[in-house]
Amino acid sequence: MSLDRVLWQAWKAMELPEGYRAEIVEEFIEVSPIGRRRHAVIANRLRQGLTPHLVDGRYAVYQAGDVIHRRKVWIPDLFIAPEDLDEIPDEEDLGVDASGVRAVFEVVSPGREAQSRDRERKRRAYARAGIPLYVLIDDFDGDGTVVVLTDPNPKKADYADEHRVPYGTDAVIPDGPAKGFVIGEAIVKP
Repeated sequence: MSLDRVLWQAWKAMELPEGYRAEIVEEFIEVSPIGRRRHAVIANRLRQGLTPHLVDGRYAVYQAGDVIHRRKVWIPDLFIAPEDLDEIPDEEDLGVDASGVRAVFEVVSPGREAQSRDRERKRRAYARAGIPLYVLIDDFDGDGTVVVLTDPNPKKADYADEHRVPYGTDAVIPDGPAKGFVIGEAIVKP
């Protein structure tokens, strides 16, 4: 049995205590606590801003859902996908298939492992899946940074275009359903 299949079966069988989540990121299962208060505040502000921005009704913003790609599972803080998630089920109906996800947003958590997961491992994973937009809101990069990654290259497991914007300057989503959406002080303020 392949490692992917073993990890997939183990992930499906996991029963975690309340307040924890499990993801298959690259070649291992990562169990982590649900974000702290600051994490929740930023994610909520972001969701509240994105929801009216997606007014045409074709896309919506989701929180705490499983995004699945080739037996890898991620739970982004937010993602944008079709309004009707039944359009993009994964093959076992456990979450949504990454091929239909238009954007993912991660609020970087404290701690070296959490930061490495969001900044490096998930960056590679989302690029491998071809997700067109990956946005990191990172309190722990200098005085705070919003990183907007676009143009995924699945073979290289990276994004070709990266814009790093320090807190205090507006980061603007360049394309896709959230085109023109601004991540600024209203979202990242302490």
